[in-house]
Amino acid sequence: MKPINYAGARVLVTGGAGFIGSALVHELNRRGCDRVVISDRLRSSEKWRNLVPLRFEEYVEADDLLAALELGSIGRFNLILHLGACSSTTQTDAAYLFRNNFEFTRGLAEYALTEGSDTRFVYASSAATYGDGSGGMNDEDSSVGALSRLRPLNMYGYSKQLFDLWAARTGVLNRITGLKYFNIFGPNEAHKGEMRSLVAKAVPQILETGSIRLFRSHRPDIGDGEQRRDFLYIRDAVAMTLHLAARRDATGIFNIGSGHASSWLELTAALFSALGREPNIEFIDMPEQLRAKYQYFTRADISRLRRTGFTAPVTPLDDAIRDYVQNYLLPDIRLGDEELQTAS
Repeated sequence: MKPINYAGARVLVTGGAGFIGSALVHELNRRGCDRVVISDRLRSSEKWRNLVPLRFEEYVEADDLLAALELGSIGRFNLILHLGACSSTTQTDAAYLFRNNFEFTRGLAEYALTEGSDTRFVYASSAATYGDGSGGMNDEDSSVGALSRLRPLNMYGYSKQLFDLWAARTGVLNRITGLKYFNIFGPNEAHKGEMRSLVAKAVPQILETGSIRLFRSHRPDIGDGEQRRDFLYIRDAVAMTLHLAARRDATGIFNIGSGHASSWLELTAALFSALGREPNIEFIDMPEQLRAKYQYFTRADISRLRRTGFTAPVTPLDDAIRDYVQNYLLPDIRLGDEELQTAS
């Protein structure tokens, strides 16, 4: 199958004002793709700021998107990158998550796969579908049986698993691509509030107090700060995503991660180093309501991704954090201080 040529493609990006979505549009622009339609829910958030430097044809509010596609008012697309979703792991409104993360995704997939359509459909699943990881975090088997054995720890993860299962049961997963993003961090996540990465939240905390607060481990076999996650810089996540999206034969589910599990202690050491400070950590109890839903270990097996021809090295965690802190977070904080001084 002929790969997608981004320079000549027309692309729909849902969640295009969000963290990963806006980074994808930025890279599409860099690769010569300006025929982009962005859909999102801006409302009263600061996400609109992520749109300012991007080049795109049109913006469509997410609530109007499916109707616009059915009417044909925004044309056809070579590629749909569906990043739009409620990504809050603490969201408890199951009906909202079902509508937003399952039904909406199903509607987009059905549109992309209508008879005669040549639209490539790539959507964001989540590493949250793996639950506590006891069933492994391997993407080799996308069968209904394998996906059914996974046990997400929160409703967000389950809402993502519901679509994975629907796609597998109907045979649709053989024609589309799902991406299980692990712990992605980097520029353009400021609007996410408490759902920002620890890196984004910790820098102002360290500058103000000189220390960082981490959840204490509530498992006797794991020490405080030794909880491990697969952290991946946004640039690498974008490169992996666009590599897979361009390959029409890369269908099914793929992990998007570094392939390495780093502890919170390793991450905070890199953070303090980027700020030129000695580590100073305060451990606090994890809220009771989070303890049963907490992932103590995540690591993506990216062997399947590598077999598709993705050979680029993953940015080392220390280098990624240094770049993010020194070239994005600190300048933003300084700019904010200057604006406050001007206002006063």
